[in-house]
Amino acid sequence: MAALLGPRLTLVLFSFAFLSLLSGSYSQEIRILNAERRIDLTSHIVKVFLTLKVENTGTPTASEILLAFPPAQVDHLAAVKAQAAIGKKKKQRTYVHLDVKPKELPDAPNGTKYFSISLPSPLNSGETATLEVLYILTHSLEPFPAEISQSEPQLVYYHDSAMILSPYHIKKQTTFIKTPSKKVESFTRVEPTNRAGLELKYGPYEDRSPYSFSPIIVHLENNNPFAVVEELVREVEISHWGNLQITEHYKLVHAGARHKGVFSRVEYQSRPGFSGTSSFKHLLARLPPRVHSVYYRDGIGNISSSHLRTDYQKSELEIEPRYPLFGGWKATFVIGYGLPLQDFLFESPDGKRYLNFSFGCPLAETVVDKLTIKVVLPEGSKDPSAVVPFSVDQHLETKYSYLDVVGRTVLVLEKKNVVPEHNAPFQVYYSFNKIFMLAEPLMLVSVFFFFFIACVAYLHIDLSLHK
Repeated sequence: MAALLGPRLTLVLFSFAFLSLLSGSYSQEIRILNAERRIDLTSHIVKVFLTLKVENTGTPTASEILLAFPPAQVDHLAAVKAQAAIGKKKKQRTYVHLDVKPKELPDAPNGTKYFSISLPSPLNSGETATLEVLYILTHSLEPFPAEISQSEPQLVYYHDSAMILSPYHIKKQTTFIKTPSKKVESFTRVEPTNRAGLELKYGPYEDRSPYSFSPIIVHLENNNPFAVVEELVREVEISHWGNLQITEHYKLVHAGARHKGVFSRVEYQSRPGFSGTSSFKHLLARLPPRVHSVYYRDGIGNISSSHLRTDYQKSELEIEPRYPLFGGWKATFVIGYGLPLQDFLFESPDGKRYLNFSFGCPLAETVVDKLTIKVVLPEGSKDPSAVVPFSVDQHLETKYSYLDVVGRTVLVLEKKNVVPEHNAPFQVYYSFNKIFMLAEPLMLVSVFFFFFIACVAYLHIDLSLHK
């Protein structure tokens, strides 16, 4: 009984936190005719697909649509994307990418966070538009119980609302929740509520006022691996002699229910379908094509349990840590590889060189709490700048390597709460004078020349005290 007080208390507090939201709305000129939300809980990364059909009921034109998120989801919000569907028939529809930016409102009730979706063309009075939104939540599945033994399944809680939080009046709305299996312990009922197979359906609800909120909790089984990289430091070193060297330092943790008791490897190997169902011992890293000189090691040394598959379009590295990871267990390791420089370094029309590389983590279905990318430019590079399709923190550092005199400029990009949807290309522009490519060869030639002169002088000078 005491174990259930935590989730129920959270549900009550979650409900009271939004009582003040019912009193206000952002705009009475926009109305949502139909809203359909699909929540995917099949992984530890929660994906929410939202389809909105909006109508401008006011006189002035509307150029943006606001999305509202409750305070409980703000810190877990990793990405928000939107597109507009143009065309009435599904087969003839085309989609236009829309800009989504955070927006601060002075009268935002009770910590609500807003995102503004810019419409492709202003919405006149009486016109409608269909928007498709994808937003991703991390660390939103709470293990309950928090500790499990090797033979127990992993149960989690998911908190949300049966009603879509919105500053607009919603005429009709429906929410679908997809579960990884049919094993659902319990779920909050807000009539009408139906369950069929792997899906829970809340609604349809009609004529809901702005900021309507009805908290729900779904208690379900999710044995998918909760792979979380607490910190990833990726170093991309550019050499104008034809190579791009990548070094990635991982701090990996299983963020699911913590393991309790004694680990039995005999039971784990003899009953793989029953013992340790929520653990994982394999990870898949998707690397660029034409990769070479791949290595995988930890603090002890090289790990040979890895398999590399390459072709002209992609490279896949399947790695296996030294031990399977259960809830709360951690592992640190390093992955390194080389790439042909001509595949990623180009020259812009203004004479600058730029690196075109992929942001994000190469490990599949992984959340990165903190990602740091260090782009090490050749010595002599000037005026570095980065073009990233989303907001990141950036600053400059200096690194000294072999035969460096003034040091190499390092452009550092940092971002928190990174998901696979952040695996998008980014560019780093910089100026470089080709004369600097002769610096290291001339330095080596000079060293060998002076060494040769010193040897000749030593052989021809008589340093004896008497003949």
